[in-house]
Amino acid sequence: MARALITAPKTAKRGEIIEIRTLIAHPMETGHRNDGQGRLVPRDIIRRLRCDHDGERVFEAELFPAIAANPYLVFTTVATASGTLSLRWEGDNGFAQTETVAITVA
Repeated sequence: MARALITAPKTAKRGEIIEIRTLIAHPMETGHRNDGQGRLVPRDIIRRLRCDHDGERVFEAELFPAIAANPYLVFTTVATASGTLSLRWEGDNGFAQTETVAITVA
């Protein structure tokens, strides 16, 4: 399991635009690099990040081999109701990881 960090406000006012920051530890191998013995290192990237707020999609990004290792993404959404933000990363070789963070909207 990769180490993921999520920074989001714990509280927000209804209608406020909030910023979500996320960083996940992942090598993001493009499949175009050789190892020390000249063999091609297999492709291994995170292909998608999705963020749902209590089951409703609020953000989705498709990633490609050109993105750096340990992808750091920042996005905004509107605070509409208290609940849980669920972030899910999906990638090559069956990689999938989900992390959640609670937010209280007043």
